[in-house]
Amino acid sequence: MAEKKGEGGIKLIATNPIAHSNYFISEVVEAGIALTGTEVKSLRTQSPNLRDAFVEVRPSKAGAKSGFEAWLMNTHIGPYSHGNVWNHEATRRRKLLLHTHQIERLFGAIQREGMTAVPIQMYFKSGRAKVEIGLGKGKKKHDKRQDLKKRAAEREMDQAKKCR
Repeated sequence: MAEKKGEGGIKLIATNPIAHSNYFISEVVEAGIALTGTEVKSLRTQSPNLRDAFVEVRPSKAGAKSGFEAWLMNTHIGPYSHGNVWNHEATRRRKLLLHTHQIERLFGAIQREGMTAVPIQMYFKSGRAKVEIGLGKGKKKHDKRQDLKKRAAEREMDQAKKCR
């Protein structure tokens, strides 16, 4: 994937192409990711796959203080080419670094409102790996068709304006 540098030292690593086509995204949250050394090196050299990824919110372990933890599941980060024995597992779950109130808000929306938390994009911000999480409801087939019709109509209007 092409590397883009935006404002504030943001370098885009990967995007989830089907997040906006499968979900009505209502809220977006930025979270840090707890990664191992070989995962960070792998992210700098190759693009991860966010297509099947999702966020799971679980209660904390009994030894830790009560509350919840957010985990990024099913994200494929390929093994580092020079990692040998210390290489990471490609699709392991990764802990998301969020404030307690953000995790509780995610948990409430997932449990009460039936929403889904999906990663939208992954990037480096000031040298730290971040993921943008979108909270949304799933689209039905007819909603997807309406979106396609709307995009096609907008495209036709833009082409008609250019032709004049």
